[in-house]
Amino acid sequence: MTDQKTISPRAWGELLLLGLIWGGSFLSIRVALDEVPVMTSVLHRTFWAMLALWLVIWLLRLPVPRDARSWAAFLVMGLLNNVIPFALMAWGQLHIETGLTSILNATTAVFGVIVAALAFADEKLMFHKGLGVALGFLGVATAIGLDQFRNLDLRSTAQLAVLAGTLSYACASAWARARLGHLPPQVAAAGMLTGSTLVLLPATLLIDGVPTLALQPQTVVAIGYYALIATAGAYLLYYRVLAMAGSGNLMLVTLLIPPVAITLGALVLDEALPPRAYLGFALLALGLIILNRRPRA
Repeated sequence: MTDQKTISPRAWGELLLLGLIWGGSFLSIRVALDEVPVMTSVLHRTFWAMLALWLVIWLLRLPVPRDARSWAAFLVMGLLNNVIPFALMAWGQLHIETGLTSILNATTAVFGVIVAALAFADEKLMFHKGLGVALGFLGVATAIGLDQFRNLDLRSTAQLAVLAGTLSYACASAWARARLGHLPPQVAAAGMLTGSTLVLLPATLLIDGVPTLALQPQTVVAIGYYALIATAGAYLLYYRVLAMAGSGNLMLVTLLIPPVAITLGALVLDEALPPRAYLGFALLALGLIILNRRPRA
């Protein structure tokens, strides 16, 4: 069941910081994509974050699993939580605004409720959850615009790719609960990133060729940000906030990300979203708030 705690001022501060970090990741990914192909950009993200997390594990002297079952679970988790969503969303950002990508990304929580209800007996889809899911999907349809699906062009396909990425995130959350809950979260995250890097390396060589480190300074900074800060650092911060605030309250970070990404996209990339995108986000936010509501006994 989703737990919910009273949020302390310190937890609120770290929750806001996590929203700022993840909100900025959409801009940094888009900047890197100006010079780096999609698969290479994703490989950079998982590889450098993987090294950073294994360094943390070594410093903390955490036990590392050696059984084949755990590493098979890491491989599946890497596919569901990194390879598939990172690649789909990065490709999507080539054709839609970063702000819109962040709005669609918030659908992760909506899909998460549905996947959890299908996978776990203690996650029933109660009335308030069903209402939240319905509002969430209405918000997504509003943000995208139903007319976009009359002729399936590159833009509408990119939006569908981002939504497919959020569904993959939701499946990853269920997989982590079922197979990785017994491990320290830092080890689970590092193992996941290792699994995804092992998949991405041959795929990147096949699709993009050998990656180069001879990149423009802004590209290096962007990769450093989304790999070391928005992935490795954010995972560590995520688990700190989870311990302090509970998983129910942690869902609130989903509402903090789009305003940050929209603002940065407008200031740096001169992006302008149509009014329906803001209305869609408002409906989606209302749905997430209802999902986060703790029902009376």
